Amino acid sequence: MQSLRFKALEGLAGVDSTLSENNGKITDVFGSNVFTGKVVREYLSDEAYKSLMNSIKNGTKLERKMSEQIASGMKAWAMKKGVTHYTHWFQPLTGTTAEKHDSFFTLKGDGTALETFDGDALVQQEPDASSFPNGGLRATFEARGYTAWDPSSPAFILENASGKTLCIPTIFVAYTGESLDYKAPLLKALAALDKAAVDVCNYFDKNVTKVTATLGWEQEYFLVDEALANARPDLIMTGRTVVGHAPSKGQQLEDHYFGAIPDRVYAYMRDFELEAYKLGIPLRTRHNEVAPSQFECAPIFEEVNIAVDHNSLLMDVMNKVAKRHKLKVLLHEKPFAGINGSGKHNNWSMATDTGVNLLAPGKTPKTNLMFLTFFVNTIKAVHDYADLMRASIASPSNDFRLGANEAPPAIISVFTGKYLHEVLQEVKTRVNNKFDEQDEAILKLDLHRHIPELLLDNTDRNRTSPFAFTGNKFEFRAVGSTANCASAMTVLNTIVAKTLANFKVEVDGLIEKGEKKEIAIMQTLRKYIVDSEKVLFEGDGYSEEWEKEAEKRGLPNIKTTPKALDAYVTEKATKLFTETGIYNAKELHARHEILLEDYVKKVQIEARVIGDLATNTILPSAVSYLNDLIENIKGLKEIGLGEEAVKAQKQIAAKIAEHINVISENVQAMIEARKVANKLSDSRQKAIDYCEKIKPYFDVIRYHSDKLEFLVDDKKWALPKYRELLFLR
Repeated sequence: MQSLRFKALEGLAGVDSTLSENNGKITDVFGSNVFTGKVVREYLSDEAYKSLMNSIKNGTKLERKMSEQIASGMKAWAMKKGVTHYTHWFQPLTGTTAEKHDSFFTLKGDGTALETFDGDALVQQEPDASSFPNGGLRATFEARGYTAWDPSSPAFILENASGKTLCIPTIFVAYTGESLDYKAPLLKALAALDKAAVDVCNYFDKNVTKVTATLGWEQEYFLVDEALANARPDLIMTGRTVVGHAPSKGQQLEDHYFGAIPDRVYAYMRDFELEAYKLGIPLRTRHNEVAPSQFECAPIFEEVNIAVDHNSLLMDVMNKVAKRHKLKVLLHEKPFAGINGSGKHNNWSMATDTGVNLLAPGKTPKTNLMFLTFFVNTIKAVHDYADLMRASIASPSNDFRLGANEAPPAIISVFTGKYLHEVLQEVKTRVNNKFDEQDEAILKLDLHRHIPELLLDNTDRNRTSPFAFTGNKFEFRAVGSTANCASAMTVLNTIVAKTLANFKVEVDGLIEKGEKKEIAIMQTLRKYIVDSEKVLFEGDGYSEEWEKEAEKRGLPNIKTTPKALDAYVTEKATKLFTETGIYNAKELHARHEILLEDYVKKVQIEARVIGDLATNTILPSAVSYLNDLIENIKGLKEIGLGEEAVKAQKQIAAKIAEHINVISENVQAMIEARKVANKLSDSRQKAIDYCEKIKPYFDVIRYHSDKLEFLVDDKKWALPKYRELLFLR
C-alpha cells in the first residue's frame, strides 16, 4: 500500500493537461446525438411526426402503426451514425441509470441476416424486476417487469470507445403495474401540477391550456487524481474518506472560490462539456467552488422531466470522461470532513404555454395577482408538507452535509426576501374576511410598488435557507449532489399541485357565495399567508437561535435519514399521494422500505471499510512507527542519554499506544453491534440502530485514526493523506 501511495504521488507531475480539439461553436455540435427537432422531421413522415408531437404535448398514446414508423426512422438515423445496438435507458431505485443492450441484428427463419427495430422494441422491453430494489413488490421468483418508452424525453446516442448505442428513455414498472423507478412517479406529478395550475391560471387568463414545471440544477463535485483515489479503499468503496487528518490549509482563505480553473481541470471540463452538448444537455456555467478541488457546472432551465434525465445522464458522462483524464469524480455530498460538501440546488419554476413564468412578478396589478397566487400557494405547500420535503432529500451521505456550515439546515423553511415579505404582511394586514368593496379596490394594494421589475437584483439571497425565492424561481438548496433530482421534484410538484387544487376549491366556494373573483382570491391568499407564516424565515439558518426559534414554531428538525423517511408512510402522505394518483399505499411503503435498506447497506459498507482500514492499514502503520520509536528510545539510552532526552519520544509513543488500543477496542465493539443490528427483521429499527448504536463507534475510530495520521511518520503512513487528495495538481 505504501509503495502504491508514493508511486501515485510521483506520477502526478507527468499528467497531461492537453485540451481536446474543440474549437468550433457549441451550436455546431449541440444535440447532434439526439433524435429531436429537425432530425425527427427529416426521418419521419408527416403523419408519424404529427402523431409523435401530439403524444409529447398532450400525453396521448401512440397507435401501433405510428410506433412502427417512428422506430423505423429512429433506426435509420442511428445506423447512419454508426449505431449497432439499442437499449431502454431507465432510472431504477438504485440511484444510478440502467441499460440492457440489444443489437439491431437478427436472423430470419431462412437464415437471412437483417437489421431490424420494430415498434414493439421501441415501446416496451422486459428487464428483470426482482433484481432491482422493489421493497417487496416483487418476489425473487417474480422476475417480470417492463420498461415503457417516454416519448417526451428524446432518444439519444451514447458513444463509447467500443461503439455507439441508441438509448431510449423509459419508465420502469412491475408486471403488476407499480412503479419501480424515479421517472414514472415524476411524470404523474408533473401531470397533476399541469392540471391544477391550468385551472388556477384560468382565473387570470383563459388562453392558458398547459403549465410546465421547469428545473435548472446546479451540480457540485470534487476531482482528485485517479491514482491517489485508487490508493484509498474508502474513496473507491464509499465515495468519501472515512478517515483523514485535516490539512493545515483547507478552505480558510477562500482563495479557491471562483479562482482560475487549473489547466488539468479545464481540459476535463471542456471534454465532458463537449460530450454533454452532443447529448443536448445545455450546460452554461462552470467554476471553482469553495472547497479545494471542488467545482460546479449548471445548465439552462429545461422542462423538469428532461432536466432530470439530463442530470442523470451527465453524472454518467462525467465519470466516463474523468477516466480519460486519469481523474476521479467524487459526487458524494461530503467526501472530506472539515470542508464544504456538495449539493445539487434545484431551481424550480412554472411556465405557461402563453409564455408566462408564473413565479416572475409582472408589470400590471393583474399579472402580479397571478404571480402572488402561485407564490403563496408554493409557500403553503412547503409549510403543509415540510416533512415530505425533508424526506425527499434524505440520504446517509446528505446527512453529513445538512446543517453543516455550507449547507441549509435540516429544518425546512422558506426565504422570500425583504420586498416580498412586505407584500405578504400587507396582504395579511389589509385584507380580511369581511372585505366587501369592489375588486378594483383590492388591486389598488399596488403590489407593483413592492415588487420591483428587476426583483432578481433587489432580492438578496440566503444561502442558509433550504428553500429560497431568488427572483423568478424557488431554489431548493437542500438537495444532495448524488441525488436523482426526480425524488425532490416528485414531492415538490405533487404538494404544489394538491395545494393549488385546494385553493381553487376554496376560491370557487367564495365565488358561489357571491364574492367577486379577485376578492375571493385575495381572501384565500390571506388565509394561506396566515396559515403558513411560521415556515417563513429571513435570518441565519445556521444559528442556534434559529434552531430554538424553529422548535417554538413547531417546525420539524429531523437530522437523520431513518426518521426523516417516516414521512412517506404517514396517513397524511398516503392521502396526498393516493388522491393525486402519484403513488398507491403499496408503492409508498415499498419506497420507504427501499430507502431504509439503502441507508443500512451504505452505512454498513462504510463501517466495514473503516474497520478493515483500521485493522489492516492504519494499525500496522502505527505499530511499525511505534516500534521505530521504541528502538530509538532504547538507542538513546544505550549511549547514555537520560530521561530528558527521550521524553518527547516516550510521550509520542504513549499517545500512539493509546490510540491503537482505543481503535482496536472500538472496531471489535462496532462489529458486535453490527451483528446485533443485522439480526433485526424490522428495516426501520435496523436503520436506527446503525445510526444511533453503530455510528458512535465509527466516530471514535475515525477520531483516533485521524490523530494517528498526525503522529505517525509520513513514510510509515500507508494511505494518501488529506493534503495529497485535496489539492489537485
